[in-house]
Amino acid sequence: MYISIGTTLFGAVSTIKQARNARGDSDRLLLADAVISAAAIATGLALLVRELRSLADDDVLAD
Repeated sequence: MYISIGTTLFGAVSTIKQARNARGDSDRLLLADAVISAAAIATGLALLVRELRSLADDDVLAD
């Protein structure tokens, strides 16, 4: 779980850098790649949040 969080954060930082470089160079293809990567990160983050919520709901000791 912690590896997923770290990977997502690293991917977000990398995507932000890529988008900044693409905007600076006026490279539309690289910018499109950054946008698609950001969408993939957002989807992965949503899946991670769902998994964390399901782990909280399955807590056997909470009863």
